[in-house]
Amino acid sequence: MTSAPPAGRRPNILFLLSDDHAAHAISAYGSVVNTTPHIDAIGEAGVRFDNLFATNSLCAPSRASLLTGTYSHVNGVSTLDTFIDATQPTFVSALRDAGYRTGFVGKWHMGDGDTDGVSHDPHGFDYWDALVDQGEYHDPRFLSAAGLRVEPGYATDLITDLAIRWLGSLDGDEPWCLLVWHKAPHRPWEPDDAHTGMYADRQIPVPGTFTDDLATRSDTARRAAMSVADDLTKVDLKQPVPQGLSREDEALWKYQRYMEDYLACVASVDDNVGRLVGWLRDRGDLDDTVLLYGSDQGFFLGDHGWFDKRFMYEESIRMPFLVSYPRAVTPGTAHTGIVSNVDVAQTLLEAAGVPADPRMQGRSFWPDVAGTRDPDPPHDGLYYRYWMHDDRSHHVGAHYGLRTERYCLVYFYNDGLGVPGCSDERYPAEWELYDLLEDPAELQNVADDPAYASVRTDLERRLWRAQASVGDAPHPEQPQPADV
Repeated sequence: MTSAPPAGRRPNILFLLSDDHAAHAISAYGSVVNTTPHIDAIGEAGVRFDNLFATNSLCAPSRASLLTGTYSHVNGVSTLDTFIDATQPTFVSALRDAGYRTGFVGKWHMGDGDTDGVSHDPHGFDYWDALVDQGEYHDPRFLSAAGLRVEPGYATDLITDLAIRWLGSLDGDEPWCLLVWHKAPHRPWEPDDAHTGMYADRQIPVPGTFTDDLATRSDTARRAAMSVADDLTKVDLKQPVPQGLSREDEALWKYQRYMEDYLACVASVDDNVGRLVGWLRDRGDLDDTVLLYGSDQGFFLGDHGWFDKRFMYEESIRMPFLVSYPRAVTPGTAHTGIVSNVDVAQTLLEAAGVPADPRMQGRSFWPDVAGTRDPDPPHDGLYYRYWMHDDRSHHVGAHYGLRTERYCLVYFYNDGLGVPGCSDERYPAEWELYDLLEDPAELQNVADDPAYASVRTDLERRLWRAQASVGDAPHPEQPQPADV
């Protein structure tokens, strides 16, 4: 049951974002490894998005798309080494111009200060307090308009403390928008004292694809350096690997260590979500607040033997996203259509009754969940592009593709095209195609299977058109499909 807002009342907006929080580590999404009661409660009070995807599965690019409502090639943040021009239009600057009080606290990760006359610090905020670069878990440095300082304590708790402090300082009736963007559970997964060891005595289930040999995938996938067995470091594991283990047992031991700390960091985030939402409820503000919880992308939790993200595979691109607003959103619902992080900015502006900047791309999904008008036609596919070719740590080849309701088509063009921070090393271009109905775990690449020849031809045409529709350009060596 929903109730209309008081006459003239515009909703507050509280946008909670974590870093690298996989949907399959949230019990609302069916997690078998943990429970997240406070995050789940947002979905129970509102809507769970089952197919909301990142258009570029990296932290900084995804955050830029969330803010600006544009794809990476438009907002300029395509890799971890291409920083944001923070003066460009965002949903936050539009809200501020419309009379909202605006705040940001937590992980910005899109550059600090000015470079070549371009400002990378948060813009459009009445108040901002940002972790420096990736941020530290313990005693983190914060940068604000007042300068740089160290805050004693644990980052997840401190971010929540600062959020509550700013909200508590507000007076008057003007609505507010606050972004609370956590560092956790980003690598190197350092839990606080309250949660350290909470999974140490549990046998964490191993994903069914943990031993995937990647046999049908491209050479690009096999080159990636994100193996749980081989690429987790001493800093990640925090203790020596026991001697005398077989290779299989060593991989399982590393998986358990990785997941113990990852899930403990998630537990702290969940507790702090509960603390902040409870504070709003006690103040009587919850019914008048559009409340969102999401992550900047997905994450491999041992799936296909990997950690990290980047690839255009389900575990990497799927973003958990839960939204509640008691005044308009029916509780306990699920949205199954394809939506993306580029759609979020327009959606929040429509929820607030503020026009979107003409530069913004994508589609507002607010009418889908609030029933305020007839929705625009839904997306019939997701256009994805990962630019950071063969980067210093994970060696994932540059690629783009199209994800439809049933299929995922990926083209690895495998060079950086001069993008800063990327290698210009060239490998042969490769295609992958997955039938998500027959193969939801994406184990069988059928790009060269004659039975899928017509499907691939059709998807290549659709990919080309989707790319053009958002103003992106194909790799110069990709042949144009016939009859585009």
